[in-house]
Amino acid sequence: MLNISQLNQRYGGSHILWDVDMNIAQGSRTCIMGRNGVGKTTLLKCLMGLLPSASGSITINDQDVTKSSIETRANIGVGYVPQGRHIFGQLTVEENLKVSLNCKRQKSRTIPEEVFEYFPVLKEMLQRRGGDLSGGQQQQLAIARALVLNPNMLILDEPNEGIQPNIVQLIRDVLLRLNKEKNMTIVLVEQKLPFARAVGEEFYLMERGKVVSYGEMPALTDELVKQYLSV
Repeated sequence: MLNISQLNQRYGGSHILWDVDMNIAQGSRTCIMGRNGVGKTTLLKCLMGLLPSASGSITINDQDVTKSSIETRANIGVGYVPQGRHIFGQLTVEENLKVSLNCKRQKSRTIPEEVFEYFPVLKEMLQRRGGDLSGGQQQQLAIARALVLNPNMLILDEPNEGIQPNIVQLIRDVLLRLNKEKNMTIVLVEQKLPFARAVGEEFYLMERGKVVSYGEMPALTDELVKQYLSV
């Protein structure tokens, strides 16, 4: 599904990602973890084409997308939920969701009803401006906007940041449901260990722009947590 090989990224005079290798299978649930500033968000932006790669390759569904646009990646089935949500505050909930209908992958001009099955509150607030929603409601909208694309793979950057516990549980349940019912690949940057263990089957640990450990979630030992995650 997703193969990252020897990926390097530089910003100005700084070398941010160092020879990153990852292999993520179709239908898997993978958490990318590490302390703040280790390159996790930079990695996701490279995956989505928001930042250029200095060297290395990114392959999705056997298609090399290293130099492809974000539109290309969306059209081959990649949904992205950025850190901080980045919804359109002046647009209504309905207008935010309809933005994704412009993607070539989405043939219908109608918002899929299943989006409201996952996040019922959005149907009640279709005509409310995105900027007037609570943080938890905005996060639901950001995920729903990505799901309108009907993606094969959903990439999320810290979806629980600043979110109340009941919405964290809802997001967890939705991600597990998407994976089970639609075989959707979930790639998640997450610092909250209980959530990561509840959702993830596999993990990659990053430190100073490098992958320092990876494996199935039960292999994420207390020693690894203390070394690479504890503040």
